[in-house]
Amino acid sequence: MCRNIRPLNNFEPPATPDEVHAAALQFVRKVSGSTKPSQANQAAFDEAVDEIAAVTARLLERLVTTAPPKDREAEAAKARERSRARFGAPASA
Repeated sequence: MCRNIRPLNNFEPPATPDEVHAAALQFVRKVSGSTKPSQANQAAFDEAVDEIAAVTARLLERLVTTAPPKDREAEAAKARERSRARFGAPASA
């Protein structure tokens, strides 16, 4: 799975359309093997991103969970701590 695609379900506030689009873009880039398609493939690439974003939004609307919503800031802090533990403290500029 692409490391840049983040879980979007069960957050408060819910995932924004921009977050859903970004996840769809990352997915299409991964599947196509291209971060910037050629002009000949641009329309197909853009259409795929739009379709996947729409399907993802519908999925997120339909998912049901009994777990309490996750806090975005708390999850980001956990991710930063995992990164720090894995790679060490970032170097100062």
